[in-house]
Amino acid sequence: MGRVLVVGGDGQVGCDLRRRLAATAQVLTTTRSGRLADGGECEALDLGDADAIAPLLRRLSPDHVVNAAAYTAVDRAESEPALAHAVNAVAPGRLAEACAAAGIGLIHFSTDYVFDGRATRPYREDDATAPLNVYGRSKLDGETAIADSGARHLILRTAWVYAAAHGHNFLRTMLRLGAQREELRVVADQRGSPTPTWLLAEATTRVLERGIVASGVRHLAAAGETSWHGFAEAIFAEALARGLLARAPRVTAIAAADYPTPAQRPAYSVLDTQSLRSEYTLEFPDWREGLRIAFERGGAA
Repeated sequence: MGRVLVVGGDGQVGCDLRRRLAATAQVLTTTRSGRLADGGECEALDLGDADAIAPLLRRLSPDHVVNAAAYTAVDRAESEPALAHAVNAVAPGRLAEACAAAGIGLIHFSTDYVFDGRATRPYREDDATAPLNVYGRSKLDGETAIADSGARHLILRTAWVYAAAHGHNFLRTMLRLGAQREELRVVADQRGSPTPTWLLAEATTRVLERGIVASGVRHLAAAGETSWHGFAEAIFAEALARGLLARAPRVTAIAAADYPTPAQRPAYSVLDTQSLRSEYTLEFPDWREGLRIAFERGGAA
């Protein structure tokens, strides 16, 4: 596998990627600050400064690049569209151009939010995109920039990403609020597939071991589907079974309209993962099994 550069190595996806890849590759890492959460040093790269990307790649000369960095504050993006576009569209495009110039393969993560949520069956890679919010548009623009770069690439769209031990995500928010409150009101009319970071790391490693079969977009998510309300109830059931909570709060189902947010979200964003599974002989667990394994591997904090 050689030298793998993980861009955004301190994010929830980047942390699991670094751990998984370390067993089979020489892992190079960038963070915005040049430091990791444990205090260790790494390469500094601010994706808001696109001009810094090509010189860094020339200096490090990796065999592969995995871009796990992104502007992911979905609601804040509505008031910071320029920054979201710079990080999610301009920077990936420049990264891909640098990879193309050096013959480096690129793996990049995108999102289910490129779709409008009107489908009635899981979205395939060739289904029409129609983002509902600034974040989704910025990620779609990033996909286009990568595709136009000429780089050998794989864009992995994923959904409802979470980790048990680190990052800002739905699972950790539910555990924190569940320990503080007797009742939580959670949206029940948006459906997707909660996907743990350990699964992203495992699948990405398999892709790197095999090599990029064909450039393009593929979907990567846990199997099955649920609502945010169903995900919350499963989180609390798992936490109770493991003694992480003394009691579970009452989880009341509400409509998205009852919980207004600056960014509109798709009502349905389940992804069809058949293409990626077939190409790389992968099996993705049901989202509930993925959650159980996430608790086992990552604990919860």
